[in-house]
Formats: sequence, C-alpha cells, structure tokens
Amino acid sequence: MADAEERRGFRPDVEGLRAVAVLAVVLYHVEVPGFPGGFVGVDVFFVVSGFLITGLLWREVEDTGSVRLARFYGARARRLLPAAVTVLVVVAVACAWLLPPLQARSVLGDVLASAIYAGNYRFALSGTDYLAADEPSSPVQHYWSLGVEEQFYLLWPALLIIVAGTAGLVSSRARRRRAAQERRSVVPLLVVLAAVAAASFALSVHWTRTAPPWAFFSLPARAWELAVGGLVTLTVSWWRRLPPAVARLAGWTGLALVVLSCARLGASTAFPGPAALAPVLGAALVVGAGCALPRGGVGAALSVAPMRLIGRCSYSWYLWHWPVLVLAPFLLGHPLGLGGRLAAAALSGGLAVLTLHAVENPLRFAATLRRSAGRSLLLGGGVTAAGVAAVLVVLSVVPVPVGPGVAARAPGIGDPEPPESGVPASSTSPTLPPEQAAVQALTAQVQAAVAGSVEIQAVPSNLTPPLAGAAADRPAPFRDGCVLTWTAVGVDTCTYGATEARTTVTLIGDSHAAQWEPALEQVAQQRQWRLETLGKVTCPLLDLPITSPYLGRRYTECEQWRSQVLDRIHADPPAVVVLGMTRRYGLDFGFTVYGPQWLDSLTRTVADLRATGAVVLVLGPVPDPLTNVPRCLSGHLTSAAACAPDRTRAVNDGGIAAEAAATAAGGGHYADLTSLFCTATRCPLIVGNQLVYRDDNHLTVGYAQWLTPVLAAAVDQAMAGR
Repeated sequence: MADAEERRGFRPDVEGLRAVAVLAVVLYHVEVPGFPGGFVGVDVFFVVSGFLITGLLWREVEDTGSVRLARFYGARARRLLPAAVTVLVVVAVACAWLLPPLQARSVLGDVLASAIYAGNYRFALSGTDYLAADEPSSPVQHYWSLGVEEQFYLLWPALLIIVAGTAGLVSSRARRRRAAQERRSVVPLLVVLAAVAAASFALSVHWTRTAPPWAFFSLPARAWELAVGGLVTLTVSWWRRLPPAVARLAGWTGLALVVLSCARLGASTAFPGPAALAPVLGAALVVGAGCALPRGGVGAALSVAPMRLIGRCSYSWYLWHWPVLVLAPFLLGHPLGLGGRLAAAALSGGLAVLTLHAVENPLRFAATLRRSAGRSLLLGGGVTAAGVAAVLVVLSVVPVPVGPGVAARAPGIGDPEPPESGVPASSTSPTLPPEQAAVQALTAQVQAAVAGSVEIQAVPSNLTPPLAGAAADRPAPFRDGCVLTWTAVGVDTCTYGATEARTTVTLIGDSHAAQWEPALEQVAQQRQWRLETLGKVTCPLLDLPITSPYLGRRYTECEQWRSQVLDRIHADPPAVVVLGMTRRYGLDFGFTVYGPQWLDSLTRTVADLRATGAVVLVLGPVPDPLTNVPRCLSGHLTSAAACAPDRTRAVNDGGIAAEAAATAAGGGHYADLTSLFCTATRCPLIVGNQLVYRDDNHLTVGYAQWLTPVLAAAVDQAMAGR
C-alpha cells in the first residue's frame, strides 16, 4: 500500500479504489452472499501499488536523475512496518492464549515468516504439501500479499535504476537535457516493464495449472499485476489525452469488471491465471481514466468522503480483519454465523481506525523521521527486530505438548499358526478355513486392545510418535516420491520388501492406500514378496469423472495416471492387487462416496483387475477422526477421550456393507477394517502407547505396522479364496 506523503498529484479516486479493494476482500472473507470472488480485491491493491510506487520512483528519476534508495525504503518502512508488526505481535499473543499448543506453534512460525515478509513462500510451500492441504487457514495468511509487495519494492527500484542508467537518464548530462528527452526516455522502461509483465503473466498461467500455490502466493507469478499499474503510470500522458466521454466509459467499464469479478469468480476458479485479467485490467482502467478525469466519471463516485475514509483505513483494516475472523470462534467457543462474522468485521474496522491514528499516522508523518532516511530505516529495522523478538518470546512460552499420563504398555498382537500349517488358527472356530480363522483371532486381539483404550484420559508420556513429531511421521512412499503430487503422472516402479522375488503384490490408490505400505512392507519381507506401490494424491483408481478442488479444474492428471496404471497391470499382472482409497471424496470432487456411481465403478474396476488373473483385495475405510488428532490432543492432554469421535459419526456401516457387496460382485475380496479402530460405540485415538492418526485422516506409521499381522492374514485369506 503505497505512501502518499508526496502530495503532488494526490488522487482521491485512487484512495476510493482502495476502499473497493478492501471491501471486496472483507466481504469475501465474511462470506456475504454475492461476493464469491471478492479475493480479487488483492489484485486491485497490486495494481494500485504498482501505479503509485512506479509514479513515485519515476518522478524522482525525472527530477533528480536518480533514485534515493535510502529515502525510498525509509518511507516504505514508516508506512508499512509499524502497523504490520503491531498486528503480528497481537496475533502471536492471542494464538498462544487461544489455540491448542501444536496449532499455536505452527501459527507462530507463520508469524515469524510474515514479520520478515517471507510468509508468502512459507504458504506456497505448505500449499504444495498434500498432507498440509487441508490445514485450517493461518490467522496471518493474508500477509502473503504484503510479502509480494515488499519483494516488489525491493527489486523494482534497482531495475528502474539499471534501465534508466542504460537509457542515459542517471547522469548529470541527462539531467541537463531531461526536458528534451522526457518523451523518448520513458520508452526503455516501458519496454522492460511490458516484458516483465508478459513473462510474469505467462508464468502465472502455467503455474496456475501446474503449481497453484506458487501461482497464487509468489512474486514471479504476481509481478505482472504490479507491472500493469506501473505501465499506467508510464503512459499517464496518453491517458490524460483521452476525451472526457471516453475516460468516463473506460472508468465505469473498469469498475464494472472489478465488481463482476467479485460476483462471478469463486472457489472453483483456477486463479490467478487468465481469470485475474478482468480485475487487473478493470483496476487499470479505473486508474487510467482518473488521469483524465480524477474527479469526474467513476472518479466522482470513488472520491466521496465515505469511500475515501475507508480507503484511508484500508491497510490497517486489511491487516486486522482476517485474524479477528479466524480467532473469534476460538474465543467464543463456537463457529460464527453470518451475523457474528459481520460483527467481527466491524470490530476489525474499529481496530483499523485506532491503528491508523495511534500507530500509522504518527510515525508515517513524524517530521523528525521524514527528514531523515537513516532514522526511518532505523525505525523499520528496530520495529521488525522488536516484533521478531516478541514472537520468539511468545513461542518460548508455548509448551511443546508432552503427555502427562503414566507410560503405557505397547499393545501386542499374538501370532496365530501360519495358514500353511493346516492347523485351525482359532480353537473357538474349528470349522472355519484357517485363513479366515486367523483373521478373526487377530482382529479379536486388536479389538480387545482398542476397547481397553477407550477410556484413556491422560495422554501417555511415552506416546509414539510424540504429538510434536506426528506430522512428520510419514511412510516411505511419501518421502521418496512414490505418491505422486497433483500434477505428476507416470508409473515409475517403487519396490519394497524382497525386491527380486517372483511373487509381486501391488498396492494402488491415493494417500490412504500408501498409509498401509509400512504394514505391507513387513508382510513382504516376512513372506519374501516383492511389494510395488503406485500412488497419486486424491486419485482413486475407480473410473470416475473427478474434479480437483486443489487445482480448481478437471483432474486430467488423475485420469491419465489411472490409464497408465491399468495398462501396467494388464501388461505385467501381479499376484495380488491391494486397492485403497479415502472415502472423503464429496460433491466438490464431482461424485459422492458410497453412491451408485461409486459402487458401480468399484465393481467394474475390481472385475477389470481380476481379469488379469490377480487376486484383488479392497481395503475398507479408516474411521474418520473428525479432527486433527495431534492438535486436538495437544489441547486435551488430560482428557484425550474428549477428542475421540463416536462410532456413528466416524464410520458409515451401510456404505461399508455396500462396498463389500460391490467388491464381491466384481470377484474381489473386501477387508472391513472398522474393528481395528472402534468399539461398538467409540473410536479411541490412542491405543496403548500408539497414536493412531498423524493428522486428521492418515494413520501413523507405528499403528499401521502394529496391524501387520491382521493385514497379512487378510492377504492370505484373499489368496486362499482366489
């Protein structure tokens, strides 16, 4: 948000356009109906910043033949840092007070990154990580846009100096001839800025399809929006020559493009990419038209007092509104309805006014600071250092959560007689086939351990893995790239167990298939089998039309991967195919789990795999814990049972029965896994000293490995009943 301390050429209509931008963002975050695309307000801010900053720098080049970098960065420091750091420190304290320790520590990491204006890359990295894709929004996630702007401010003056110097402006001789050369001298910078905009836009379009988090959060993919604002500045003489009627039409058209973008874009829009053209060009038209009619046309509407007041507070309101919306439910103990969200937005608006008058303006316009670039830079550095130090202090008092309970015994499972011995595995079921008896006997042992853990209250001190390390507790396929990301395709061989063995077992599916790799790897080592893992995130092998909400479009990579996998299986059939997948797919993916389309596809897929001669074992769903387990337990260290879901909410017994029938219809075998996690009423999240889930839906490596004997028996049973 650029500084307006140089009042020459002050644009009240641009201040009003800031109001449009912040209102769009706030109404979008409040979830007011009719603003599903209000996030484009950030794009409007980028255009405005590019326009104002480029104008400020270019006027200085014209006047002095150079850019006083210390003065420029000092002004930015006074304008941006005090308010930004103030909000960050308040958010840090509030998070330590309100959030579970694990979540608080994660957010404090976000705060630290945002304090040094690198938060956008932290969020890009987090968004690229599939296992973090469903994490709740950080209270400082909106600081990503400030990171983009600060990085632009760091690079753009240097580029301008280089181009101007090459063009001959940054020299005493050029200054003497400036008036004669003014029209010609802007051309090199126009060319360079247009090239930057074109390259950045091309990258944005490409990354929007292939790497959405990087397209959304990073400067390279967003620079074109700031560059468009700069291009308007460098062509201001052309805009000023527009006839009044044309300027009015351009201005109102631009505002209409921004408003229509707020109304027509939404969560399913692949953004930024080409979709960002409408709000960016709309903002450019409004700003450009105002060069000709700053107080006429659309400028007259934007320059009214209420709009200018909102625009004046827009920076602080932007800083405050999101953390208030995110943290208010934790303070109140319940989610906010529309009325509550509107009240939170109003509260953040009040905080913005207070911040404007108590923090922003006193430091921004302090005479002693304005006269000294050094003091301004010292202020910026000191404020940032103080903010970082304060956050580190807060982080030091947020404990790493460790269970206060007594050390628990590791759960054990006895090993029944192997099926090949011919001796029944269960003396209580002498008439059952040995493989089936083994499954029942082992399941009964697990069920006893699960039932004995239902009433655990204090988290055991020897919990495995510890809560603080649960997120990193990932099986090998996630670490070695065998679970493909959203945009990757291919069926590169990932083998485990006895890699040279003749008998091959192939594990196929999404991340919920890969979570069973630790157990199947142990089985493969014991039985001297070759285990292959073929996985892709949010991509079931079932032939269903699928939309990726992460990519915001049809999931063509999933369709291609499915085809490649099936071709691979038909060309070189394994002895056993183990099929796994999450049952969290909903309407936003284009289909409903357990519905007719899902079940019909399951039957067809199993039959297709069986046609290769392979045994097919479909793994039933893991119960849904309905919360991020480590985070919830970190806030309930003495009442772990409070985090455990009821079975009726965590398990869809009817859907599981329908899947079992659909699998049998295709000639496959189905493993109902519910008894390995739940009693008749509850699904505990700790069994013995084992943490069951590492996040809100994936198993820990240890728990999967503990269930190895049961999974081995299930594979034996499937192979015996070919």
